[in-house]
Amino acid sequence: MSTDKGPFGASRAYFPGDNPSVISESEEAQIIDEAASALPDWHIDFVPRRGLSNGHVQTIVGNYLRRPPFRLVSTPEEVLVDPADNSRVVCYCNWQPLPERATSLTVVLVHGLEGSSDSQYIQGLADRAWSACCNVIRMNMRNCGDTDDLTPTLYHSGLSGDVGAVISHFTQAQGLERVALVGYSMGGNLVLKLAGEWANKSPLCAVAAVCPAIDLAAGSDALHQPANRGYEWHFLRRLMARYRRKAAIYPHIFAKRGIGPIRSVRQFDDKIVARYCGFRDADDYYYRAASARVIDRIAVPTLVLRALDDPFIRLIPESRAKLLANSHVKLIETRHGGHCAYLSTDTGNDIHWAEATVMRYLLHVTAQINGS
Repeated sequence: MSTDKGPFGASRAYFPGDNPSVISESEEAQIIDEAASALPDWHIDFVPRRGLSNGHVQTIVGNYLRRPPFRLVSTPEEVLVDPADNSRVVCYCNWQPLPERATSLTVVLVHGLEGSSDSQYIQGLADRAWSACCNVIRMNMRNCGDTDDLTPTLYHSGLSGDVGAVISHFTQAQGLERVALVGYSMGGNLVLKLAGEWANKSPLCAVAAVCPAIDLAAGSDALHQPANRGYEWHFLRRLMARYRRKAAIYPHIFAKRGIGPIRSVRQFDDKIVARYCGFRDADDYYYRAASARVIDRIAVPTLVLRALDDPFIRLIPESRAKLLANSHVKLIETRHGGHCAYLSTDTGNDIHWAEATVMRYLLHVTAQINGS
């Protein structure tokens, strides 16, 4: 098998028998011209920084690479996401001045597993969105960002309703007319799930997801592979530490004993998430919480970025086919990039290719929607 680069940077596989070289020079020139014309103005191919073409290296360096200090002064606001149990999340907001605030594009940023509104990629996108004259909302999932005492529940990959509650809250409070969602990894699953559930509900007008965990079961099983056990233990240590904090705050809800040994994310989801979040078991949770079930119903412009060398995010063929069949979705698959890293050959802050691509995309599609 050999590979070639398809439109939008995706890897296209050729198997013996395909014999793609049996075309005339004129046909080849036409194919190249058509592929070039199909590339949108906002797209720039991803070229990994020298020495970072390995998915694991990209992932690790991308996680620890230091950035300039985050200097945006944001206003925190608690948002009620579930009146039944008084669950609240904390959002950090940066608002454009009145009267442009309501008409400016509002970008809601959703972090990944065990991240927060202070995750580097969230802050990086916030800087870019603010510089582009957008309102910015950095949302913490339940319990994240040191907010364990604001909800008696755990957070999980199916709480797309929380994202919807945040949009509704600020739309009512600020009169927002256009809202775009951006999610990373687990946050990517949440924003895609909400987009499928909402279809074209106003004021949602665009979505972008970077390395989204669309197929939860496949990703959980990939984390348990020997090459990925380091990542799994990293997540497990933090998840178990959070569970112990919740048990200390709400001892009448969460058991401190009787959970048993937990040696994988799947076991955590089976013994803790399913038990306390209303699922039968891990498989039931993975099925019901996965955006894979609703991505065919997305009806607003949506960008999905994923790296083929992502160590533990998997996209099964059925889900990939749904994305490709949905005319509202632009799927960009790159050979390299790791998990939520995408460190490119560009210099300065432009080394973060995914963040730059997401903002170019959002500004492009929302300008088209707005008729400019």
